[in-house]
Amino acid sequence: MSTANRSNTNSSSFLLTGIPGLEALHVWFSIPFCFTYIMTLLGNSMVLLAVRLNKSLHEPMYYFISMLAVIDLIFSTAVVPKMLGVFWLDSREIGFEACFIQMFFIHTFTAVESGVLLAMSFDRYIAICNPLRYTTILTSSRTIQMGLLSLARGAGVMTPLMCLLTSLPYCKTRVIPHSYCEHMAVVELACTDPSVSDLYSLIVATLLVGTDSVFITFSYGMILRSVMRLPSQEARLKALRTCGSHVSIILLFYIGGLLSMYLQMFSFGLAPHVQVLVADFYLTVPPMLNPLIYGIKMKQIQEGILKLLGSWQDSVSHKLIKTGQMLREREALSENNLSHPRIGVKSGAMNYPPEMSTSLQRLEREPRPGALLLTRQ
Repeated sequence: MSTANRSNTNSSSFLLTGIPGLEALHVWFSIPFCFTYIMTLLGNSMVLLAVRLNKSLHEPMYYFISMLAVIDLIFSTAVVPKMLGVFWLDSREIGFEACFIQMFFIHTFTAVESGVLLAMSFDRYIAICNPLRYTTILTSSRTIQMGLLSLARGAGVMTPLMCLLTSLPYCKTRVIPHSYCEHMAVVELACTDPSVSDLYSLIVATLLVGTDSVFITFSYGMILRSVMRLPSQEARLKALRTCGSHVSIILLFYIGGLLSMYLQMFSFGLAPHVQVLVADFYLTVPPMLNPLIYGIKMKQIQEGILKLLGSWQDSVSHKLIKTGQMLREREALSENNLSHPRIGVKSGAMNYPPEMSTSLQRLEREPRPGALLLTRQ
């Protein structure tokens, strides 16, 4: 295909079908997705505020939790608003560039989250296996550097993939049988062989997710060996409890991702709407559950959120009390003004007829005769 024809075909927009075969139920399906998105925004924002405002949480482990919260916010915002637009407003059209930008955010922050989970496993390994050197190895600057390195790695490996995908000619139907720009559903619309982009995607997935999962497994193997050497059962349970929330997030991320990927690659005889719903829930449910898991499992995060809510409640109650005092002062001031004798005469003079009221005002301004005699004497 010539370059001119390719540019013409790639200038068109794509059309999202939502959930294939269940378009009549889009309004009902939008309810759980809207709820999960609201909970994602509230939960992750509360975690960020708790870590930001509570100085006792300014430690590497909580910085990594804050990174996960930011990833979940960006991840959900890149997908759910457009999905709800399809469900509520039947806004199915998505621009060519917007489609691949959405895909870029999905792939990039999936890779970034995998890198942050690897960094968190390293954090737990140092804290349990080498606790005396924890503060010297994992400083705040190194923690931020690890987060930025995960972001640079994700963006660096996904940018060539987006270049390969956007260079493909999309001359078939522009209908994507999905509620967002899912990678495999978009590639199937290309009218040339996408083997190069498929091979690159396979290599990237293997190197990133595969390598990260191997190192995470190795870290927790070393952690488990160190924990089993602890003398008391209480110490072993305490050490394992600090890793419980992280292990839950890892299982939710990797198992859910593998399940969604394999269902997109191999249908296994399932209906198309089942594949789409599994992919949609994988993109929306884990970002909602992550702050809940950390809030329940980690006492420090829970206390920070409760302290934040308590400070907000105290602030609101203080404002209400101050407003009530101001209203009472104004009422008392108005009562005092009404009982003042001179104000009472003036207010009573307002009830007179207009001509009498004007005469009284003129008499008040004119000097009295007695006063003039006294001044002359």
